[in-house]
Amino acid sequence: MEIFIKIIQFFLCFTILVGIHELGHFLMARLFRIRVEKFYIFFDIGFSIFKFRRGETEYGLGWLPLGGYCKIAGMIDESMDKGYQNQAVQPWEFRAKPAWQRFLVMIAGVVMNLLLAVAIYIGISYTWGSTYLSNEDVKWGYNFNEAGHRLGFRDGDRILTVDGQPIEKYTDILNALIITDADRKVVVERDGQPVELLLPFDELIAVRQNKGYENLLVPRQPFVIDSVAAPHLTMLQPGDEIVGIDKLAGVEFPAYRQYIQAHAGDSVQLHVLRGGVNLPVFSVPVSEEGALGVVCKAFPLRTQTYTFWQAIPAGIHKAGEVLASYWQQLKMIVQPKTKMYEELGGFIAIGSIFPSTWDWQSFWLTAAFLSIILAVMNIIPIPGLDGGHAIFTFWEMITGRKVSDKVLEAAQYVGLVIILMLLLYANGNDIYRFFIK
Repeated sequence: MEIFIKIIQFFLCFTILVGIHELGHFLMARLFRIRVEKFYIFFDIGFSIFKFRRGETEYGLGWLPLGGYCKIAGMIDESMDKGYQNQAVQPWEFRAKPAWQRFLVMIAGVVMNLLLAVAIYIGISYTWGSTYLSNEDVKWGYNFNEAGHRLGFRDGDRILTVDGQPIEKYTDILNALIITDADRKVVVERDGQPVELLLPFDELIAVRQNKGYENLLVPRQPFVIDSVAAPHLTMLQPGDEIVGIDKLAGVEFPAYRQYIQAHAGDSVQLHVLRGGVNLPVFSVPVSEEGALGVVCKAFPLRTQTYTFWQAIPAGIHKAGEVLASYWQQLKMIVQPKTKMYEELGGFIAIGSIFPSTWDWQSFWLTAAFLSIILAVMNIIPIPGLDGGHAIFTFWEMITGRKVSDKVLEAAQYVGLVIILMLLLYANGNDIYRFFIK
């Protein structure tokens, strides 16, 4: 059932993103009175799931979910239809229009995906706001894994700044450390004093390559009582900190919880700190279910709410953050020494990022993120992609010389080969990671 939910979300999301992208090309072409012969979501190689004609355009849903397309009259595209080349130029054809109009038609899909992402983030901000764990609220610092210790961190360090910038959200710390193309300067608070750490780029890349980012830093959680659930624990009150159970001391809540569960049906000796003063040690029973009868204080989550008008700049800002972050990662992929190309994934990897239960907030967050990825990937100047078409048209705008149809045709073939190779590589990585490794 979980896989089925992921598949449904994947196809719904992909249909929306591809449809919006192609709609951008369609609307811009029609604005300039260019005829659109086909408008398809997914490819219809051999046959289509359904189709209908309205006016001069055939609309349909293909069976191959590798994208979609608008077949624009008088243009060399993925259909490789060259029949128009032996005919006189018609005023409603793509090739009859000035370069600046053709350029706008080419980038309209990318623009629509970016606008969709902005609209989604605005909607999310207005509907749900932003809930996060503030770095400021992690008052007891972080525990670090082995990779973090090698970078120079010590358990209990509090992160103050990264490259001179304060970090507001806990999740932003990891992104700042593993998405980088240079050394990072991190200032931590250690034993009440600021300490500066220089994290070399090569070591940060090694952390990423070895997946050392998994549990790189985890907020420390002492056993501070939030509420007392058992009526017989009158000696405890909210705010008390359990600093020891029997001979176990100096650990955090997860370790204490594990110890309590291991002593189900027994009794344990509690060492409690209240207002900086140690209380007398006392014995309490552990239930048969392995519970003590108190609730540990969780980290407070902050929620930023927005009015509709506040949500607009918030959504734009969020889209900008995600776009900048993904562009940074894309630059890291093309650097051979980072080996980030090994992280490229195909349809399985994309599908796996959807939650296993249906949650509209998670769905739309994922859709916005993938919409930005689709926009960025399409603007790359590879022949066959929007960026490839746009770069030739931009060259014409600058030089005043139109690229010949033979060059465009050859470039289209080269681009299709490159795209096919990238698809095979990315999906091959999926197969290796999920079924072989």
